[in-house]
Amino acid sequence: MNQPLAYVHPQAKIARNVVIEPFTTIHNNVKIGSGTWIGSNVTIMEGARIGKNCRIFPGAVISAIPQDLKFDDEETTVEIGDNVTIRECVTINRGTNDRMKTKIGNNCLIMAYCHIAHDSFVGDNCIFSNNSTLAGHVTIGDNVVLAGMVAVHQFASVGKHAFVTGGSLVRKDVPPYVKAAREPLSYVGINSVGLRRRGFTTEKIREIQNIFRILFQKNYNNSQAIEIIEAEMEATPERDEIIQFIKDSHRGIMKGYYKAN
Repeated sequence: MNQPLAYVHPQAKIARNVVIEPFTTIHNNVKIGSGTWIGSNVTIMEGARIGKNCRIFPGAVISAIPQDLKFDDEETTVEIGDNVTIRECVTINRGTNDRMKTKIGNNCLIMAYCHIAHDSFVGDNCIFSNNSTLAGHVTIGDNVVLAGMVAVHQFASVGKHAFVTGGSLVRKDVPPYVKAAREPLSYVGINSVGLRRRGFTTEKIREIQNIFRILFQKNYNNSQAIEIIEAEMEATPERDEIIQFIKDSHRGIMKGYYKAN
């Protein structure tokens, strides 16, 4: 890691086998785990906590202060898990006094020009395609895929195993296991391809599909649909997770299925 053309603050805690390319700047109060590669022209600012075997490509800026006028220089962090790939010109801002950190899970791929704002939490095994943007205080579950140029509204949530198609505006919460598309963002089926790739059985996929048919295709309101689901469908982890996600939603969930004109 002894790269003479990079600047590493003497108090930064860098594992011995981290590779740092030329013209990178690493500030004080930074921790970087073993096996991580940091490309040239990367800026890693105070409060960054980066795990093992990550790859950070040129132009990325990690742990800059939030783009939030209420921020008062509180001591906050960005926490990035292991085996995370951060491509060119990605920006990840540190937290505010709301959550005190911005957090990225393990095994994520954040493609070029994505932005992850303050106090956002991202689960494990997520893929964000180019130019996708999270506003502040967003929560993303495990195994979520955001296609290119998706914009997620502040305080919104996307449940695990969801897929959001390119160019979508996520103004409302997206339940787990679904595909979301169109404008305004709407349910267009469950993410059956992703679920099969992750080992879900045909029976389990059919169970999830039946839950969302009641919720989104039978013209019930959410409260009525939940009552029917709880009364008629066997309790399973997936059923209970979907119900709890809807009950916990502060922004309300996205629209149900409709036929585009």
